[in-house]
Amino acid sequence: MKFNHTLTLDYQPSFRSESVAGMFDVPVAAKLSKSWQVDMPIEDLDWSVGMIVGPSGSGKTTIGKVAFPHAKLFDGSRHDNWGSPGFLDDFAAHLNIKDITSAIMQVGFSSPPCWMLPFSALSNGQKFRTEMARLILEAQPGETLMVDEFTSVVDREVAKVCSSAVQKMIRRSDKKLVAISCHYDIAEWLEPDWIYYVDTGEFKLTRGLLRRPEIQLVIQKVHYSAWELFKGHHYLDAKVSKSAHCFVATIDDKPVAFAAALPFPHPTVKNMWRGHRTVVLPDYQGIGIGNTLSEFLGDYYLAQGKRYTSATSHPAMVAHRVKSPKWIMTRKPGRVPVNGKSGQLTSSANRITASFEYIGASHDAE
Repeated sequence: MKFNHTLTLDYQPSFRSESVAGMFDVPVAAKLSKSWQVDMPIEDLDWSVGMIVGPSGSGKTTIGKVAFPHAKLFDGSRHDNWGSPGFLDDFAAHLNIKDITSAIMQVGFSSPPCWMLPFSALSNGQKFRTEMARLILEAQPGETLMVDEFTSVVDREVAKVCSSAVQKMIRRSDKKLVAISCHYDIAEWLEPDWIYYVDTGEFKLTRGLLRRPEIQLVIQKVHYSAWELFKGHHYLDAKVSKSAHCFVATIDDKPVAFAAALPFPHPTVKNMWRGHRTVVLPDYQGIGIGNTLSEFLGDYYLAQGKRYTSATSHPAMVAHRVKSPKWIMTRKPGRVPVNGKSGQLTSSANRITASFEYIGASHDAE
C-alpha cells in the first residue's frame, strides 16, 4: 500500500506557549502539520507478524492507524478492564478455563500460583504477557491486532523473551499482529515478516531473515539450598528433598532456572532417576529453557549408565516431549490413581500428568 498522510492541528495560543515560542524563537503558524509518504507493499503478502518501528514522536501510531484502519488497536500502557479478585475472571465469559490457561502459558506465563492474583498484583512482565494472551484469545478469527508501545513498559531483557513467546502464539492462531515500538532490540526476537522504519521510510521484507539469537545457557550442579531462589514460583509446594541432585541454569551469570532429580526405586529397573522439580523464573518463561534443562538432566544420567524419567502436567512440555525423538511416553496424560508407600498421595496425584522416559539423542537416527 502507498499513501500520503498529513496531520494538521490548529494552534491554540496560551500565555505559556507564547512565552516558550518567544524564548526559543519557535516559528509558530496558525496550523501545525506533519506529513508522511508511506510505501508499505504488503497487499499480496501472506504474513502473520509485522513491525512498525521508529523514534518517539516520529509518527508510528499515526501511520499504523492509517495503514490498518480496521485493526483492533491496543495501547500497551493501558490496564483497564482488569478489576476481578483474580485476573482469570477478567477474560471473556464465553472462554473456558482450559483455553485461558493455555493462552497464558503460550505467552510464557507459566506460574499457576500467580494466576490466583488480581491483575494489579502482577509484575510488569506478567501484566504484559497476560494482556497479550487476553488480546489474542478474545480477538475474532482473521482479525489484525495492532499493539502500540509494544514491550515499552517492561525490562528490555524481559521484552525480548516476551516478544519471542507472543510471536509464537500469533503464528499458531489465525490472527495477525502489528507491533508498534520505538525499540529496535526486539526485532530478532519478534521475527516479524516485515518491518517499516518510520524515520527513514524504508520497508523491509524480513520473513525468514531474522532469527532469535542463541541463548547461552550455563548449567551447574549446586547445593539444594539454591532452591530458596526458586521455591516461590513452583506450583506444588516449597519443599525440595535434601537428597536431590540440584542444578541451576544461568544466562550471563544470572540464575534463570532450577531443576532437581531423585533416585526412583523401581521393582524391575535399576539405576532409575526421576525429575523432582523444574522451575523457570517468570521473566524467562516461554523460550524453551525448561525443556533444555530437563534434557540436560537426561543426558547427565544417561552418561552415567542410568535412566531418567519425568512426569509433567505442563501442556507445552508434554507437547514438546511427544514430538521429540529424545523422549518416549510411558504413561498417557491422566490422573495418578494410587497412593505412595507412606499412604499419602504422591505429588502427581489429583493432577493430570504424563510420564516420559528420556532416551537421548543417540536414538534420533535409529
